[in-house]
This record gives sequence, structure tokens and C-alpha cells, in this order.
Amino acid sequence: MAATPTFENPFRPGAGHMPPYLAGREHETSVFRELLRQSTVMQNLVLTGLRGVGRTVLLETFKPIAQQAGWLWVGTDMSEAASLTDERMATRLLTDLSVRTAAITLSREVPTATFLGKASEHQRLDYGCLTDLHGRTPGLHADKLKAVLEFAWECFRRQRPPVRGLIFAYDEAQTLADNAADKEYPLSMMLDVFQSIQKKGVPFMLVLTGLPTLFPKLVEARTFAERMFRVVFLDHLTRDETGDAIRRPIAAAGCPLRLSDQGIDNVYDLSGGYPYFIQFVCRELYDSAIQNYARATSDFEGTFREIVRKLDCDFFSGRWARVTDRQRDILVAIAHLPNCHTEFSVQEVVEVSGRQLAKGFSASRVSQLMLALSEAGLVYKNRHGRYAFAVPMLGPFILRQVG
Repeated sequence: MAATPTFENPFRPGAGHMPPYLAGREHETSVFRELLRQSTVMQNLVLTGLRGVGRTVLLETFKPIAQQAGWLWVGTDMSEAASLTDERMATRLLTDLSVRTAAITLSREVPTATFLGKASEHQRLDYGCLTDLHGRTPGLHADKLKAVLEFAWECFRRQRPPVRGLIFAYDEAQTLADNAADKEYPLSMMLDVFQSIQKKGVPFMLVLTGLPTLFPKLVEARTFAERMFRVVFLDHLTRDETGDAIRRPIAAAGCPLRLSDQGIDNVYDLSGGYPYFIQFVCRELYDSAIQNYARATSDFEGTFREIVRKLDCDFFSGRWARVTDRQRDILVAIAHLPNCHTEFSVQEVVEVSGRQLAKGFSASRVSQLMLALSEAGLVYKNRHGRYAFAVPMLGPFILRQVG
């Protein structure tokens, strides 16, 4: 019997976990580097895509790139609570800003008296100082935030070494929303504030990541957002990029077991080229190989069926269990569309439901069900009035349930 190999499984599926090798994101990184070269910030960044496509991971790789280019970086996951009111949004931004301003000690060279009255020249520009400035400034929350951000930049630009600017990076930003019923407009306020200070030459940039519903929400809140953001849509990896994402970690870890070209093709077909699924499938393959090293083969024969079953259980089944019978019917019909993995229209769904179901759907009924499925996070409507699955590889999963 062969000895159990001592190498560690190099693959790491998980929410936001950095993969051992980031494949296929050269274009997106190039776009970000281009934005960093702006002397006056005229474009911010929206990084969007389905779950499992690697938005959070790519955002993390942008941080050191920005820092090396002389930019400061603040940010966090954007929660729904942060966008309930204008005040909470202001608190979120001030809290994040204070992480970088707290190291600044105010001096006589900075016009503190205008804003802070009797502030000591040895006072640090920490959260308490920022909120004091915010409170002393007259006007609405937007006016107060503009004053604080402009003052913060006045302090930053005097630092040595010089600071190029500051990036406010927020993940899961699709949770941002205005609340007209409560007369609270935190999303609109944030957009207004950043557009205003950027027009004045303050190099503070927004980098927002989220599901494909994010950019339409920004434009709905403020139409000028269409010109304010550069939108980068993260798609699945190509077959060659998937091969790199698999081969390079295996080689770097010194794994004695290698996937053949056919094995990599099998992983690509099963994962659809989505980074999370690539990591999930390969993690399971190599766990199986480590535990059964004596009888493992280069193609890991007999393991893919079990991996598919585990993926269905771990990732898809919870979402599938929450839909109604009639919602399942329309999802089954959509899964039979040849373009279900891209986008589809209401009329296409009407037509395929007539072919696939005993009782098809009318256009009005399809629209109603699409709204319910959108609220459930299973589909989304793009800006062109067409729909797409909000969960990657959902179509093949559905066909496996009815096949």
C-alpha cells in the first residue's frame, strides 16, 4: 500500500477566501490601475457579478495595488443597517475615514479654527474629532459630510510622503438603498457627496462591489451615477484560465497527483468556470485523493458524481427548498432554454413554458413570478429589461433535479 502523501490540499473554497492562484483577472486589474492614474477623480468603480465569481477576492487584491500607487484604503462589507438613514450612512463613512485620519496630529498650518474652534494643535484627527466637526457644520448631513471630507483631504495632502488619494471600498454594496417612505436617502446622499467633492478636486474614490442589481440601483438613485462609475462585470473563467487556476496551485504545493487534461476539462464542465466552484470541486478531488492515495488515479475516476451530489446539497438545495411549486415550474422551464446561462426575455420564458410544461405561463404571470424570484435572489432584471439567473450554474442543477 502506498504511503499517504504529506502535501496539504491547496484549494480553498469559501466566501471571500483568497485562492492559491488568481487566474484570469488581468483585464479587471488593468482597469483598476487606469483609474488609479486619475489626477482628478471623474470615474469610480463598480465591480459586479454573480455569487461565486470572485468579487470579494479581487477587491482584496486591489488594496495593495492602490497602496503601492500612493493611495490610502478604507472600507468594509456594506450592511443594510448602514443605509437605513442618512445619519447611519454618515456614521459609516466617518468611522472608516477615521481609521486613516487618526494618525494625523493637527498643527497650526491646518486651518482648524474655521472648523474646530479651540482645537488644540496637538489634537489627533480621530473619530471623536471628525464627529465634532460634523456636528459643528451647519446644514444637512450631506453638507456636513462634504465639509469633513474636504477638511480631511486638506490634512492628508500635507502629509509626507505625499498621499495620492483615498479609496472608500465597500463589498456587498447591493444592500444600499434609499427609503422614500421614511424620507431617508442615504444612497443618494453618498453619491451626491462624492460627486461634489470630486468636482472640487478631492481625490476620494468609491470602489463598490456587489451583485448585478447594484449598478441599476445607483442609476435609479441618481441618474448621473451612469457617468460617475466605470462598471466591470466579472464573468466565469475560460477553459484555459480554469486550467491555470488548477495546475499552478498543484505544482506550487508539490502535489504528487496531477489532473490530466481530461480531468481539468471535467472540472471546467462541472464548475462552469466559476472560481468558487473550481475551488470546491478541486478541494473535494484532492481530499479524496489524499484519503485514498493507494487507489487514486490521475483522473480521479468515480469521484465526480459524489462531488456533484455534495455541491447540490451544500450550495443549491437550500435555495431550491424555499421556492413554491409554481416557481419551480417556471425555473424548470427556464433551465431548458439554451441561453439560460446568459439572459432571457419574458417572451422566451412564455414560449419555453408552453413546450416544457403541461400548463404554460402567460406573459403577465411570468412577470409576476420573475418579481417574486428576484426578491428571493434567484433571478435579476438587467437594465435592458431581460432576466438572468442570479446564482451561477443554477440551470444545470435544476435539470439534475428533474432529469
